[in-house]
Amino acid sequence: MKFTLTTLFFATMLFVSQAQVVPNPYPKTINVTGSAEIEVIPDEIFVQVDLKEYEKKGAGKVGLEKIKQEFLASAKSIGLADSLISISAYDSYNANPWLRKKKNKEQMYATISYQVKLKSAPQLDALVERLNDDATENFFIQRTSHSKLAEYRKGLKIAAVKAAKEKAAYLSQAIDEKVGVAVTIHEPVEYFIPYYNQRVSNMMARVGAEGAADMAGQQGATDFTKIKIKYDVTVTFALQ
Repeated sequence: MKFTLTTLFFATMLFVSQAQVVPNPYPKTINVTGSAEIEVIPDEIFVQVDLKEYEKKGAGKVGLEKIKQEFLASAKSIGLADSLISISAYDSYNANPWLRKKKNKEQMYATISYQVKLKSAPQLDALVERLNDDATENFFIQRTSHSKLAEYRKGLKIAAVKAAKEKAAYLSQAIDEKVGVAVTIHEPVEYFIPYYNQRVSNMMARVGAEGAADMAGQQGATDFTKIKIKYDVTVTFALQ
């Protein structure tokens, strides 16, 4: 038994020593970083519209139900499908038992907020033109995006890796070496900047629907700053 354990111990030590002397298959390498970027005009514009009940001179309060119907009809008139419109907030005193008991509840005004998905600045202008100035309490752009974002991301990652290989080739050529296989590829770091003209959207909310329409028409489609997507990828190549 002692002989068997001793033999096993030396066999293990021999295996470990052999494993430690395995030569590095890539003794010479080069690390490089490749970059790829693109700027695209957003074709997905997410807008929030806040509507509120109001008093109409000589006619009393204009209820929220009528305001909702008018807004949805306006959205439909510019080609917006129901799937592009959703309710993001709804505040009605009718749902509150305590407020229903108040004698002056007719002085309270219910509100509703819609999120609308548009595809261009002209379509935004068309919606603004049809907003009811009295009912529109606020209007602003939440964010912008692009419908082909996933496709762009994939293409940019590939382009970044190719850029890294090209860089490795001319750098290694400077020391009379050649680029071999890729040893490691690190996941690209993404720089994604979805940006829009915040100043213009805030001014729209302040000046009201008619003034916003005039201003948006003057600014045109260039109001929306292009979305910038950039990838940096680090690749290690073997040198031959």
